[in-house]
Amino acid sequence: VLLKVVLALGIAFLLVYYGLSALMRELYPVRYPEIVQSASEETGLSEALIYAVIKTESGFDPSAESHAGAKGLMQMIPDTFSWIQQKHDGNVQFEEDALLDPETNIRYGCRVLREMMDWFGDVDTALCAYNAGAGTVQRWLSDPAYSSDGKTLDKIPYPETARYVEKINQNRKIYEKLYDFEIE
Repeated sequence: VLLKVVLALGIAFLLVYYGLSALMRELYPVRYPEIVQSASEETGLSEALIYAVIKTESGFDPSAESHAGAKGLMQMIPDTFSWIQQKHDGNVQFEEDALLDPETNIRYGCRVLREMMDWFGDVDTALCAYNAGAGTVQRWLSDPAYSSDGKTLDKIPYPETARYVEKINQNRKIYEKLYDFEIE
């Protein structure tokens, strides 16, 4: 109980001292703005969505690596990185270590997300594919237990993926309001 009181008082102090907006900007930073803006212009993804994915995936740690081997700010798996390079560039120009470079990771991560949006036609379904894989989402869409129309998901069967989509949508809304980004 004492810990909760101290925590609440600490938060209240920070709110009064820094202001809610400043505190929120600390919690929801804008890092790599030139790279994000360029990737947004190239792919048509909103900056708020890109920041929400980065925050959710890596917490803005360019050296982040998951237990599944995903790397960098947007947590891309090396096989996906090779695939998107081949698709967009006609060959593989970068080795997997390039995923730790913020510019390369954001640029190609956004290209992957754009491909998923073009394929599935829906932000939430594209986010599911970005997280769980396009093949997995295709299987979900063909199962009436998860999709009544074969195009959109009525239910996301992986709890981790459902939480992922929810978290990105929450973060995206915060970024839209906090920084006046365009709303999708």
